Amino acid sequence: MTGTATHVTVETVTALRGADRHDLCDAAEAAIRDGGGFGWLTPPLRNVMEAYWKGVLLVPERSLIVGRLDGVIAGSALIEAPPKSNEARAHTAHLTSHFVAPWARGHGVARALLVAVENAARQQGRHILELDVRETQEAALQIYRQYGYTEWGRHPFYAMVDGRPVAGLFFYKQLGDMIAPETAKAVAEATEGSDA
Repeated sequence: MTGTATHVTVETVTALRGADRHDLCDAAEAAIRDGGGFGWLTPPLRNVMEAYWKGVLLVPERSLIVGRLDGVIAGSALIEAPPKSNEARAHTAHLTSHFVAPWARGHGVARALLVAVENAARQQGRHILELDVRETQEAALQIYRQYGYTEWGRHPFYAMVDGRPVAGLFFYKQLGDMIAPETAKAVAEATEGSDA
């Protein structure tokens, strides 16, 4: 965009009202076409995309955060908590569906979404945020590394794109003092020295 000021906001949504569902679907479709989809390689039919977002809002363990550029939904991020039956992982959350439409990139929407996700996860009592991403999504990888996410693994056959395997990278970030800082440091150092 040319020298005009833009306004970025983020919010957790529990319903998509007015033009929001349309804007979210448009932003997701644009991101998918640009290779930044969250599993889809080509945009699904609009009714499938709308049903996806409607379904996201129905699951109690999910929190949908949208990013707006000048009032229009331009991206999203989704926090997935483990089911209540998984008490051993109640301290974690998984970040997924983190994308920004190409027309809104470069304004800080992705970063604002990431900060909002981390804050929401902390408010939910989560101490670890996990995510996975295709190794070809370089902009996303740069942001996660810049914000202190630790890469802990690589899956060589994570996704198939154009009939070829694409590796996936796995990250985590400790959001709070779940364990003593010296223990966390020792764990991080041990992880860095592994062949992950």
